[in-house]
Amino acid sequence: MSSHYEAPIREPLVTGEKTYHDISVEVGAPVLGRANKTWYVVFTLALIAFLWGLGCIIYTVSTGIGVWGLNKTIGWAWDITNFVWWVGIGHAGTLISAVLLLFRQKWRMAVNRSAEAMTIFAVVQAGLFPIIHMGRPWLAYWVLPIPNQFGSLWVNFNSPLLWDVFAISTYLSVSLVFWWTGLLPDFAMLRDRTTNEFQKKIYGILSFGWSGRVKDWQRFEEVSLVLAGLATPLVLSVHTIVSFDFATSVVPGWHSTIFPPYFVAGAIFSGFAMVQTLLIIMRKVVNLQDYITLLHIEYMNKVILLTGGIVSVAYITEFFIGWYSGTSYENYTYLSFGAATGPYAWAFWALIICNFVVPLTLWVKKLRRNILWTFIVALVINIGMWFERFDIIVIDLSKGRTPSSWAMFSPTFVDIGVFIGTIGFFFVLFLLYARTFPVIAQAEVKTILKSSGEYYKNLRAKHGDDVPHHAESDPTAKEPAANVQQKDAFLGSDSSKSTHEATVNADALGITETQKDQLDAMLARIGTFNPETEKADNLQKLDGVGPVLEQHLHQVGIYKYDQVIKLTKEDYELLDEVIENFPILANRGDWNAQATELKNK
Repeated sequence: MSSHYEAPIREPLVTGEKTYHDISVEVGAPVLGRANKTWYVVFTLALIAFLWGLGCIIYTVSTGIGVWGLNKTIGWAWDITNFVWWVGIGHAGTLISAVLLLFRQKWRMAVNRSAEAMTIFAVVQAGLFPIIHMGRPWLAYWVLPIPNQFGSLWVNFNSPLLWDVFAISTYLSVSLVFWWTGLLPDFAMLRDRTTNEFQKKIYGILSFGWSGRVKDWQRFEEVSLVLAGLATPLVLSVHTIVSFDFATSVVPGWHSTIFPPYFVAGAIFSGFAMVQTLLIIMRKVVNLQDYITLLHIEYMNKVILLTGGIVSVAYITEFFIGWYSGTSYENYTYLSFGAATGPYAWAFWALIICNFVVPLTLWVKKLRRNILWTFIVALVINIGMWFERFDIIVIDLSKGRTPSSWAMFSPTFVDIGVFIGTIGFFFVLFLLYARTFPVIAQAEVKTILKSSGEYYKNLRAKHGDDVPHHAESDPTAKEPAANVQQKDAFLGSDSSKSTHEATVNADALGITETQKDQLDAMLARIGTFNPETEKADNLQKLDGVGPVLEQHLHQVGIYKYDQVIKLTKEDYELLDEVIENFPILANRGDWNAQATELKNK
């Protein structure tokens, strides 16, 4: 858990006067509410692009990959370029969710959920290209080392292309489990907030019975750390293995020992750029500016600066070593004087401008914290990283060791269509995710609200760190009743102090003494529960009651249908005050009548 105190000089990570209830409402609103027109317009465009790409894929599979612009010299081109580009984009999610979790970086909590979703959707797009490139995708299972009808015919374990299969499938599996684990408390929040019975059942299944108990959170923390430990090596290994597709060959420009760290840095570089692109749009469309703040954007820009610097050093190294070798073949590689002045000069300079020149502007703090400029830079980097992969593959293959085999590559409408289709498919998945899953990890953001929330930081700036100054405005700052009871047992209790009904555990709800007295008066009228002689009824049979709300009802002393039957309008108003997300009348119906019917069954 995060500390409740943070240096005043630090900017808040949650702006506005937010409470825990506000976070639940605002994060759940895009899922439980209606989609706006912007969502439908963007989704329609993405769906059209996806369907066009799907048509091109069907045409490719039915006709053969001869419909692509490949030739005898350039056997890889747009397909592998797109494959490496999509894998790279998928790197930021694991870095944010796993590595920054291990380093206990609080700012990751508002962006990790969408970054993890982006990772999964990007890897799905990446996996399409090798399968299509096989020409016979229905035989894709041949890449798996499984017993087969051909006797001792096995895959080539020495091939980096096979290593890709294992690395990317492992990466996808771990990322999916990591993502889903983090979603469990948020699914439970949606289950308890929704009024739609179908949604309640679906989110109830997806939340795996999450009830918010201490044991649930303990297991959640343990599993998160274990998965983070498993995922962290994948951040380095996946794109390292992808780089081996090139580095283990003897093609000039590919046979380079610098490729593994260079590819990893480039993947994080492009991945963070895509996260920026998506989050800047999303924070505006679904009104989450108080949770994805300028500070988050600046932090991600700093990561882009760091990884962009590593990539730039790699560019300079490649260019220098190629020149210093004195080998004529190196003058035709993707980072050489020949590339800068040859037929692919436009692609070379697109790479340099997009990946080297434009990101340098982020050294200026004013530009680094400018939303519009950050969005433009992120788009430019995404374009530049695509050109980097295109240059590595096409320029290096276009001029081999024998001039008679030199050739140029020109994409066909099918090449372009498949690529645009994957972009459309990616946005279709992301838009559906934004409408059905919480785009921010609300449970994790709540853990930093007191330490990094603007409201609480302002309170400490005004009153200092001593909680009594604002105990009434923040009831959860009071000392838990269990601690008070232990003190009384040790020091001797003061009989003049007021005591409350024994079955009430209202301290867990963080309410005032006045509200506790009101609960005592309510229980004196509706009756109390004796756990030694009575058995609690199943309150979840009442409309609008889930595991969490039932737990809250127990905390205020309500366990039996007999008690519910006696509740008055004033009692419901009190429960609405002390219980977060208490259902309104339209959602819960007539509990008194329901309890009477359930009691008489």
